[in-house]
Amino acid sequence: MATLDERPSAKRWLPLEANPDVMNQFLWGLGLPMEEAECCDVFGLDDELLEMVPKPVLAVLFLYPITAKTEEERLQQENEKKDYSSKVYFMKQTVGNACGTIGLLHALGNITSEVKLVEGSFFDKFFKSTASMDPLQRAAFLENDREMEVAHSVAATAGDTVASDNVDTHFIAFACVDGQLYELDGRKSGPISHGVSSPSTLLRDAAKVIQSMIQKNPDSLNFNVIAISKKSGDGH
Repeated sequence: MATLDERPSAKRWLPLEANPDVMNQFLWGLGLPMEEAECCDVFGLDDELLEMVPKPVLAVLFLYPITAKTEEERLQQENEKKDYSSKVYFMKQTVGNACGTIGLLHALGNITSEVKLVEGSFFDKFFKSTASMDPLQRAAFLENDREMEVAHSVAATAGDTVASDNVDTHFIAFACVDGQLYELDGRKSGPISHGVSSPSTLLRDAAKVIQSMIQKNPDSLNFNVIAISKKSGDGH
């Protein structure tokens, strides 16, 4: 994850596993109430499997391998001028392997109107503190945030796989803001709009973008899709 454009002195964290249970403990522990939302596996991108994902879906996380092709595309996108809604919450990634945490922050930061964070909790304070910052200031704020570093480290060692900081996969998030589907990737200079979307079509719209990314890397099997779904009042 982001090894190519980090500063040499940058911190490195252990990577977060693409595991909904690990992510849920992380989110619930830092201020997203358990009864508000949860991470769920997306087992496939065809309509039948998308139907199985608990609705409504608030955001989508995608883990994919960093390859020469994805790097080439990223650098190409850097040269294109992108306009995006000022309502989009976006931050740069300056901490190595922090993309799982940044993916979750991108997801949460763009759905704060949909979920009620615990007042005074880590997330509540983090989003209030960084609300008026630019993407690089938010990155620096995260880098210096000891509480988040500890929480990330606990979550990173809670998975089923042995935590190693030598990884070549990367997390990004998708969220719907102001009627547009945005790809949020801390290694890019800003959010990327993938066109018109709505809360009810977010999962399907994100799935289309993800499918096209997977098709560009046909040799890789290292993909993972996780949805953050709002829980309904009936206990699910």
